[in-house]
Amino acid sequence: MIPLRSSADVEGMRLAGRLVAEVLDGLESRVQPGVTTAELDRWAEALIRDQGGKPAFKGYQGFPSTLCTSVNEEVVHGIPSSRMLRAGDIISVDVGTKINGWFGDAARTYPVGDINQDSRRLIEVTRESLAKGLQQVRVGNRLSSVGHAIQQHVEAAGFSVVRDFVGHGIGRALHEEPQVPNFGEPGQGLPLKAGMILAIEPMVNAGDFPVRVLKNRWTVVTNDKRRSAHFEHTVAVTEKGAEVLTT
Repeated sequence: MIPLRSSADVEGMRLAGRLVAEVLDGLESRVQPGVTTAELDRWAEALIRDQGGKPAFKGYQGFPSTLCTSVNEEVVHGIPSSRMLRAGDIISVDVGTKINGWFGDAARTYPVGDINQDSRRLIEVTRESLAKGLQQVRVGNRLSSVGHAIQQHVEAAGFSVVRDFVGHGIGRALHEEPQVPNFGEPGQGLPLKAGMILAIEPMVNAGDFPVRVLKNRWTVVTNDKRRSAHFEHTVAVTEKGAEVLTT
């Protein structure tokens, strides 16, 4: 069963979402050559706890960290470590928070110093594809239309959408129904209703879409070792369209 949230519920989720956005905003200046992903993780956890929240990912099914930090060919679920960022890298950071029993979840991909044009275009198209998906979030539209809009934009740019990992519902749990694929035919599946809360998160590869999980059982990488980018927002379905909660 997919819960429909009240306006009071959505207000609770706004608090969690704003804290997610504060973390991601703060990383804009902190993602620099020479910084380790563990340093970014420690800063994010301190901020979340100082603001009265809890890191949603830390301890979730055994995940060891506050952030998912995925560098270059890593798609999602990269584990922060002593790895030092280098100029020319790109890093996707996914963060979740929990406040008063409500969850927020969002992701961005950042350039590390100066990056090449191909990587810059990958980031731009992925960010744009999320915006295309959000335009389809309206009462009465079908869930598959969200993924279709994302897929169309990505493939028109010559990139591919990851199939093995998708977005999800979110609320009192970090992952709820429904699943939100970033691909598919339009006009199919679940009709969107006011009160649904969705985490929409296109993961876009510069090369082909197949991926694999590393031996650490978390980090997902592209099969062809080409780069990947990831953007995500938590959004509420309203009578006026999508209300982004992670800003």
